[in-house]
Amino acid sequence: MEKPEVIKYDSQDTPRSSSFDRSKPAHHGPRSKSAEIARIDALATAPGVTMASFAHLDEKKILRKMDLRLIPMLALLYLLSFLDRGNIGNAKIEGLVEDLKMSGSQYNWCLTVFFFTYAAFEVPSNLLLKKLRPSIWLPTIMVAWGIVMTLMGIVQNYHGLLIARIFLGVAEAGLFPGVAYYITMWYCRHEAQFRQALFFSAASVAGAFSGLLAYGIAHMDGVGGLEGWRWIFILEGILTVVVAFIAFFTLHDFPETATFLTEEERAFIVYRLKYQGHQAGDEVKVAQDDTFQWKYVKAAFLDWQIWTNIWVYWGIVAPLYGISLFLPSIIRGLGYTSSTAQLLTVPIYITASVLAVAVAWVSDRYGKRFPFILVCLILMAIGFIMCISSSRPGIIYAGVFIAACALYPAFPGNITWLSNNLAGSTKRATGQAIQIAMGNLAGAMASNFYRSKDAPHYVLGHALELAFICAGILALLILVFNYRRINAKRARQMADGAHNGYTPEEMSVLGDRALTFRYFL
Repeated sequence: MEKPEVIKYDSQDTPRSSSFDRSKPAHHGPRSKSAEIARIDALATAPGVTMASFAHLDEKKILRKMDLRLIPMLALLYLLSFLDRGNIGNAKIEGLVEDLKMSGSQYNWCLTVFFFTYAAFEVPSNLLLKKLRPSIWLPTIMVAWGIVMTLMGIVQNYHGLLIARIFLGVAEAGLFPGVAYYITMWYCRHEAQFRQALFFSAASVAGAFSGLLAYGIAHMDGVGGLEGWRWIFILEGILTVVVAFIAFFTLHDFPETATFLTEEERAFIVYRLKYQGHQAGDEVKVAQDDTFQWKYVKAAFLDWQIWTNIWVYWGIVAPLYGISLFLPSIIRGLGYTSSTAQLLTVPIYITASVLAVAVAWVSDRYGKRFPFILVCLILMAIGFIMCISSSRPGIIYAGVFIAACALYPAFPGNITWLSNNLAGSTKRATGQAIQIAMGNLAGAMASNFYRSKDAPHYVLGHALELAFICAGILALLILVFNYRRINAKRARQMADGAHNGYTPEEMSVLGDRALTFRYFL
């Protein structure tokens, strides 16, 4: 991949229009994908190429093409992922615990062990994603977890379920961080949250779909000599495997090889991505370094903002898993039957899905992340305070409704915010995987917040969720303070000409530590 060069030009300079074939789609010949990537990258970073070179292109039309080709399949993959990890909550109230003769603590351990392996395999998975290509890696791990999910339907005891959940964590580990990173390989940072929310809203749809599906499948109790909760695992696992095979043929890898874009459109997308985030003036352009080097992996592990952001992530993820794993049990504890409890989860998840997309659209439109995340965290806190302070079923239901509707918009906002502030694809891939891996340890903790002996009001569980939210708010304020301080310092240094001592290549290597880089607020 060619390194960026110092580009000197005046306002009249434009590259030769013959550099691009404006009607030609992606190459379908013997040229390798790596050669095609290098060729488009060279076109995008050639001397004299500026945004003015692509002024005749319809950016909105190109983005719509990308949205239609990428987001629906990503949303479907994540819907199935969230459905398969959370359907154990639906199976529980359909008799799983009683049939396997498990205690409440054993059930909680089956939830907890998922997150240990889930967290352990996220960083390696993201490092493999770009090497092995998304269209190969993501469907492969999907087939693996679909098989594990199907086998969960035939477990005969606690130990069998425990082992199945361990392997489910291994198989599912790569999907969410992989998709979150994949989106940053196509969209600029001011566009990313809306797309993250579109695919993440599938998680809230999965919650609604899970309740409806479980309600229907539970009526298969006795079919084939199997209990209804077993059919929940078996049928949803088979569906995952079927969709995975479709994904092998429908997922696109990288903008450089996108067959639905012309050559010039692909170069335009690459150009936008390479030069985002830096403010270097008109004479010098600083491109993000997309090469794989272990020093960028190390830089991610040593970056203060990632570890601070994890606390914000914990403030969102702990309630997220508390809600997704225990919402049917919480609602049933209010005095409803299992069937009614399944159905009462639906309006919560549907509303949360709509709000996630709406808040993301506004966030991208105004180019701000932290104000929306902060408001969502505050609303989540209010929801859990309502659950703690009252024993009335209506108040508790309203509390979890408010909390869920706030946490689903907050989640993609937080993921996108960190990705916006990590420059260089290797560091961004590693950083996002660290955030999600370490952050999901909150899922392991939340799996034990709602103990069966605390039913029906689960005051301890709600209080622990509230504590994580408060810690998340504090961490968010620390991030905002430091981002503003660093941006102001870099602006002063740029005004003094400190950046003139660096070449564009040196700035590129520094990534988000470069004087030209501005943290996104």
